[in-house]
Amino acid sequence: MSGVLVVLEQRAGQWNRMSFEALTAGQQLAAALGVECSAAVVGEGIAALTAELAGKKLAKVYGVEHALLQEYTADGYVLALEQLVKQVAPGYVVFPHTYQVRDFAPALATRFGQVLISDVIAVQAGPVFVRQLLQGKLNADYRQMGAGPCFVSIQAGTFRADTVEAGTAAVEAVAVQLEPGQIRAKAGERFRESAQTVDLSAAPVIVSVGRGIGEQDNIGIVQELADALGAELAASRPICDNGWLPMERQVGSSGQTVSPKLYLAVGISGAIQHLVGMKGSKSIIAINKDENAPIFEVADYGVVGDLFEIVPALTKAVLAAKG
Repeated sequence: MSGVLVVLEQRAGQWNRMSFEALTAGQQLAAALGVECSAAVVGEGIAALTAELAGKKLAKVYGVEHALLQEYTADGYVLALEQLVKQVAPGYVVFPHTYQVRDFAPALATRFGQVLISDVIAVQAGPVFVRQLLQGKLNADYRQMGAGPCFVSIQAGTFRADTVEAGTAAVEAVAVQLEPGQIRAKAGERFRESAQTVDLSAAPVIVSVGRGIGEQDNIGIVQELADALGAELAASRPICDNGWLPMERQVGSSGQTVSPKLYLAVGISGAIQHLVGMKGSKSIIAINKDENAPIFEVADYGVVGDLFEIVPALTKAVLAAKG
């Protein structure tokens, strides 16, 4: 048993945004172990998706297609992927940590006498899989001890989707045996967040404000900077707990996980609960008057100073550059 198999998630022919983050993780894990990485997609009418995956650095792309897989059900996915895993015999099976994966993957792992190591934030030599406990206050290391494939799901924002390696891969159609009577549940309405929820995970630029702003009336100066940059406004937990911004704009272990191209942290000290939610950002700029603030340990650029002087000046400069 060898190799890494990444199971990507799609809905109605559209990728879940986290799928390629998991694919990056799978490619990196395979490279570290010196084994091959393959990928699989489950559904019906998935030729365009498998063709897209054929342009990635993979040993093989598996298209698991059946009429009973057109709509997601836990029974259908467990049965289909059980057959695929037995056929491919990977050492590691990697998923994005989505609501759907949380629904079926533990049952799939149980079929092989394993558990799902879920919501992994890092993969270290061994391999050792790192998960966070107590809202990010503790890191715990997990290593598979039993025989059989190791099932792992990757936390959003841990790996960057835009670093998936390109290449060429053959596509193999996998015929699975499914009967209508095996599908015990009828597909219903998918889980959705509140219609008012802001999807910070899709924002390319985020300006986030922390307790250094002092009081609610001062948030306006940060909003002006966000507007000038065409960015989404976000916040650390204390801001949302105080009701200064809605909870849907919270970034962190109890809020949203984001990985924008640019994350500008204004007056945020950098508690671990907040870092969990934004450490996957491509570039991080921090503005804080405390030169010892933990946020500077993860920032690519740091500005030590009074945000009430720096932020308005930065907004003015951005607007001037736009003409």
